[in-house]
Amino acid sequence: MRRTVVILALVAVAACSAEPGSEGWCEAKKKLSKSEWSASDAATYAAHCLIDGLAVGSKAWCESQAEKPKGDWTVDEGTTYAKHCVM
Repeated sequence: MRRTVVILALVAVAACSAEPGSEGWCEAKKKLSKSEWSASDAATYAAHCLIDGLAVGSKAWCESQAEKPKGDWTVDEGTTYAKHCVM
């Protein structure tokens, strides 16, 4: 019983973690020391968090993604669009 509760708690925490490049993720990274960032974190932050409105799932991101031909979307972009812009 206890093991099940622990596993469910871990799954719940993992499900709530912010998607890299999302507004929540950008806010969380701002609070961390830059020495704690990976090279991938820095690249994602630069691409999505430095200019307002480019964070994944933001209104501007959703609008720019909607203008992009669907055939040019990556699988991740399609999933993220459905998660943040449609639902």
